[in-house]
Amino acid sequence: MRDYLLTLCVTAAVTYLLTGPVRKFAIAAGAMPEIRARDVHREPTPRLGGIAMFFGLCAGLLVASHLENLSSVFDLSNEPRALLSGAALIWLIGVLDDKFEIDALIKLGAQMIAAGVMVMQGLTILWLPIPGVGTVALTQWQGTLLTVALVVITINAVNFVDGLDGLASGMTCIAAGAFFLYAYRIWFGYTIEAAAPATLFAVLLIGMCLGFLPHNMHPARIFMGDSGSMLIGLILAASAISITGQVDPDALKIFEGSTREATHAALPVFIPLVLPLTIIAIPVADLILAIVRRTWHGQSPFAADRGHLHHRLLEIGHSHSRAVLIMYFWSALIAFGTLAYSVHSASMWIVLLIVVLSAAGLVLLLLPRFTPQAPRWAESFVPPRYRRHRFAATEPAAGSPAASAAPVEERTPVPAGVNGATAIGHRSRFTDRRKAGTPS
Repeated sequence: MRDYLLTLCVTAAVTYLLTGPVRKFAIAAGAMPEIRARDVHREPTPRLGGIAMFFGLCAGLLVASHLENLSSVFDLSNEPRALLSGAALIWLIGVLDDKFEIDALIKLGAQMIAAGVMVMQGLTILWLPIPGVGTVALTQWQGTLLTVALVVITINAVNFVDGLDGLASGMTCIAAGAFFLYAYRIWFGYTIEAAAPATLFAVLLIGMCLGFLPHNMHPARIFMGDSGSMLIGLILAASAISITGQVDPDALKIFEGSTREATHAALPVFIPLVLPLTIIAIPVADLILAIVRRTWHGQSPFAADRGHLHHRLLEIGHSHSRAVLIMYFWSALIAFGTLAYSVHSASMWIVLLIVVLSAAGLVLLLLPRFTPQAPRWAESFVPPRYRRHRFAATEPAAGSPAASAAPVEERTPVPAGVNGATAIGHRSRFTDRRKAGTPS
């Protein structure tokens, strides 16, 4: 576990430190597209954040290959090299798209090629554990088609949900956290070395997202762009493929005893079929709804619009930050709820807890304009919008001598420049602060 934590910290640190220089490079390179009709931000914001995330991935793989307990993953398996090859290809296509706006069909073809590159190097689904049937071996063509389909669906699902500041990176980080706990349990609890690559991939993905999130939270200073969203989608799919199609269910020695006992004990094996889907359940639901909606209106499935789930949350009255937190909540509830059920499937408390949390989530959806107020003792630790009496005592009351004597200073709103963020509200509300010595 210490080696995994070290790998995570190195990946997050490299991603975090490189994001600032990458932002300046993106501004200099002109990777700042104009505001589109479907965008929720009001200022041109640089993209290419995926460059920092990719180098964070490379740094994490380099460190892991020199650690005593993780170096065996590179010696016994070719999956890390397969992941790096596919990630480099999809990242390069994403960088070109962030700068030159590549056609959607070309990107789709590149995603399939990247998945094929990983398949050629051994990262593919070899068999499937099916409830009531057992382990079903797949032919080479079946495994290839299933692997490519899973990679393409996951990449586009993550790409579709990348519409608000910090949404895609935060949801992917939550998904990777749940997947890491599951993969680590299979690897350490059942001593199955084949689950080690998936565990490593999940740790790298968590580090990449955590390192990028401080720069991408609302108001964001940089976007990950397609170079980042397609990259993290591919890594998430690679983790699911590795542990689903590479870990032999028979190695767990659970298909013993009666049929009911074997089925109950086989839940840790069947969960890989469900967990990747629950991890990306919200992005996939958004993807399916978008395709149906656009096709119904006679548009191309790849045509962009403002009908995504996060757009709907903004339309019904939720703020930008609250819409992101609601999406975080549902992602965590689905992913960790499935994970908890796979560990303790006989406990009804888990089901009841999921039901209660789901009800709480529905209440949050129905109260978009409800803003909780923090108590007085906690006002110093919360954002200003949650403070009640922060400025009430400092401002003179209307009609008082102090209020009449105080000069009224008009502050002209000034639009934020490229150093601003993609906020819905205005970021620069006061007069421009010029440096000393500069002409006015």
